[in-house]
Amino acid sequence: MSWMIYGAYGYTGELVAEYAKERGEKPLLAGRNESKLKKVAERLDLPFQVVDLEDTVALRQALAEQQVVVHCAGPFEVTAEPMMDACIATRTHYLDITGELAVFELAHSKHEEAKLAGIILCPGVGFDVIPTDCIAAQLKEELPDAIQLTLGFDSASRMSRGTAKTSVRRLGEGGAVRRKGEIVTVPLAYKTRKIDFGNGEKLAMTIPWGDVATAYYTTGIGSIEVYIPASPKLVKRLRRLNYVRWLLRLGWVKNWLEKKVEQQPPGPSEKQLEEAVTYVWGEAKNVAGKVVSKQIKVMNGYKLTSRGAVDVALWVQEHEVEGGYYTPAKLCGADLVDRYKES
Repeated sequence: MSWMIYGAYGYTGELVAEYAKERGEKPLLAGRNESKLKKVAERLDLPFQVVDLEDTVALRQALAEQQVVVHCAGPFEVTAEPMMDACIATRTHYLDITGELAVFELAHSKHEEAKLAGIILCPGVGFDVIPTDCIAAQLKEELPDAIQLTLGFDSASRMSRGTAKTSVRRLGEGGAVRRKGEIVTVPLAYKTRKIDFGNGEKLAMTIPWGDVATAYYTTGIGSIEVYIPASPKLVKRLRRLNYVRWLLRLGWVKNWLEKKVEQQPPGPSEKQLEEAVTYVWGEAKNVAGKVVSKQIKVMNGYKLTSRGAVDVALWVQEHEVEGGYYTPAKLCGADLVDRYKES
């Protein structure tokens, strides 16, 4: 079977390609920058093809030969739709490594198109959002009548440039939670609480993480919040930014922030990839006030993404599944996260 990794020369895309090679796979590496793409392909001795997402004809021709594409080229709010549409047209299964709320909602909106085409649309097959999605599914199984779901994670790992760019691009949009089944825009650092993610109690704040979308489709629970640790100083700074969020939505401001990000290292070091583990936590509550919770420790988020993307791509090639939109836990089961646990 033939499959493609698009955006294989970005920090995370290259990790995905490296792990595919380790698994003995030979995916087609693709992207629009020939020099960067060729460098990675030659180092890994993998085939490559230069194709631009904006060239609809060329993109569909490239995908016509592929059973699955793992889309790794962000920002996904810009790149996901043309790739999804091309996959629907060519009947190619679509996976990506996004954590962007809008992309999960976009994929869900295309459920019927994907179903008719007989293909899977499953964004978030990496750290965004495999661990939290699987914990959400497990909590729902333990407490079937849950009406509130709270998720979170704690990682000491550095962000990649791509993740950092996505974060600064979204600052102007504020935070997000789900209430009564609907995604609601809220201020940055909207709520705080103390949480023990698995390595001691810490102050934490809400973030507009992908599970605000995906956990709802996995569990049906209508009220969802996601938290990460945050110092009082950071919470205060973000809350002040709420007064100038309109400014952060301006194109030139976004561009300036992205240029600042470009000055950072491309992503976690080799040492961080191996040692900076992630603590993942979840809590479900029913109307009677019963609470169940879970804590797990998983590998570094970027390392997990490289493995999750490849594992799900191979899973899709090996299984017959009805077409449509899926979350990772709905597609592969809530035990998918077990592959990435650390002792």
